[in-house]
Amino acid sequence: MPTPSAANLPSDHILDRLSSSDSEIKLKAVREVKNQIIGNRTKKLSYIKLGAVPAVAAVLADSDSTPNLIVQSVAALGSFACGVDAGVSAVLDAGAFPHLIRLLSSSDKKVVDSAARSLRMIYQSKVAPKYDFFKQEDMQFLLSLLDSENENLTLLGVGIVIHSCETSAEQNILCYAGALEKLTSLLGGSLSQRDGSLDSLPAIIKNNPEAVCKFGGLHCGRVLSSVIQLTKDRYPRTRLLACLLLICVMNSSSSHLQATGFKKKLIHVLLELLDDSGPVGDEASFAFSSLIAKKKDLQKLAFDANAIDKFHSLLQKRPLQPKRLEGMFLALADLCSKLECCRSSFLSLQVLNIVVEALTHDDASVRTAACICLISVSRSVKNLSAGCFMNERIVFPLVRLLSDLSTSVQVAALAAISNIVVDFLPHKSTFMHCGGIKELVRLSKAMDSSLRLNAVRALRNMLFLTDKMCKEVLFVELTASSMASLICDPEPSVQEQALALVRNFVDGCVYSVEYAFAEDGVILNAVGRELRKYSKVEIGIQGLYVLSNIASGNEFHKEAVMQLLFPQAESGSQSFFNQFLQSNDNQLRAAAIWVITNLTFPGSPGAFGRIVNLRSLGIVSQIKKMFNDPCMDVKLRARIAIEQINTFGDG
Repeated sequence: MPTPSAANLPSDHILDRLSSSDSEIKLKAVREVKNQIIGNRTKKLSYIKLGAVPAVAAVLADSDSTPNLIVQSVAALGSFACGVDAGVSAVLDAGAFPHLIRLLSSSDKKVVDSAARSLRMIYQSKVAPKYDFFKQEDMQFLLSLLDSENENLTLLGVGIVIHSCETSAEQNILCYAGALEKLTSLLGGSLSQRDGSLDSLPAIIKNNPEAVCKFGGLHCGRVLSSVIQLTKDRYPRTRLLACLLLICVMNSSSSHLQATGFKKKLIHVLLELLDDSGPVGDEASFAFSSLIAKKKDLQKLAFDANAIDKFHSLLQKRPLQPKRLEGMFLALADLCSKLECCRSSFLSLQVLNIVVEALTHDDASVRTAACICLISVSRSVKNLSAGCFMNERIVFPLVRLLSDLSTSVQVAALAAISNIVVDFLPHKSTFMHCGGIKELVRLSKAMDSSLRLNAVRALRNMLFLTDKMCKEVLFVELTASSMASLICDPEPSVQEQALALVRNFVDGCVYSVEYAFAEDGVILNAVGRELRKYSKVEIGIQGLYVLSNIASGNEFHKEAVMQLLFPQAESGSQSFFNQFLQSNDNQLRAAAIWVITNLTFPGSPGAFGRIVNLRSLGIVSQIKKMFNDPCMDVKLRARIAIEQINTFGDG
């Protein structure tokens, strides 16, 4: 990246001129700064570092400042704030904000307009101050802005709503105060006011059925009808904003805009907007995603509308801006998240090649989106079974992303790998040859819990239906002590996945069970500790299935589980195991019975002795009570367990 030359950098002399007592010198200096920084991020940051913002802001506090100087200073502050969070922070730190608010009441229209425009720039930033809608004077001020005949003031009010309305309580108080009506009245205003209204209304109604109901009923539904009509407007941005508002209505209420015909029209409009070469085309993909995400019916309608073909065609137009690429990959991810027909079309059109190529894109957001797209496509059991994804062309770049500088990219790559390694093949040689196991093990020890979680999940899936060689390679790399540490991880979600990993390790033949006893049984002991103090049901379920798998081994293995669960069996004291049999969770009760079933397998020499102990502890009688369990699975397993136990006599 080229660096600015010394001649282009601001000098300390500008500060002297900005602080001059001569208003003409000061005015020229302010204009110079303003003209230098407009659209130039580098110069903005240079002037901020130099300390120009406080000098410009001081003009607003000076009662001797002329209106022209104030207008120019306010405009300069707005330029500092435009698109640069550091600029917004500098303006706020300089104490300019209250002065800008004060200037909105000026009798000079130019001063008011410039102050409103600068405040709008500030409110476009996430570091802007939060507006307090619960203060009556603040609410009245906001309503006065929305009611103003000055377009800049109404748009400032719109910006405040977009920035600050985040909670349902804030949505409700805005509705109660009449902000909804005032915003919808702007739909009949200028193009900027209309678009501002469309842009701000989702902030008030999103995920709020009550607010949606009120919006839908405004003027007997005529407001909603007018928004629907705006999806046919001649301005692409207006059409997009109308679509986004309608999507918000659909997603927030099950009683509005649910007709199939309307959904088809909305899909059609969004697919058309993808052709726009500007920002609207970039944002249309994200809007499309918000429409179809997690909705199988809408995904099918989009598929029928040839959406995948459309995205494929657009992706072939090179070069594409990063935001557009990101949006299209995310849209394709949502399209392929549930339906096999979408995934088949995706693969047959060879969109996969474009996605794989994007794994090495310079932009981290694009790399992340490409991984997310792979996650959806690789959910296909059919294509996993066919080995469509376990090849070096896909695996190698994914493994490289595990060392990416962006955590978001790493997490997305891990999630994609988690799917791909479930390829229904006993050996995962391609993944191992690419250094995948070493990378997963490394990330399982990361400080970031999201990385640990996804790395352990990938390792767990790596062991799905795998062979002895793969298990041995993975065990040597991971080690028993590391697995024990993961079982005791401070994050419950990591604990759950770690137990599921061990469950897969000890699944299968006797040699697999032996892994639990490596390093003096450190894994088995960790499982026992977590079962005694498990914090979530899922941890208990996975832990019990680990013990169930171990109990399916030889006599030594069964006795180890018995001692772990019932260390006081001889004294007849109550075991913590009873809590699992008496749990309200169906899966937990079922898993507990599986453990008992494997411990009492009739072909095992020590089965009778274990049954005697289980009877004395009340475990057998508790299982008998489960014959009438409300869960059919638990009921059947209880009967099987008792039938097995009764082969030694019904006691």
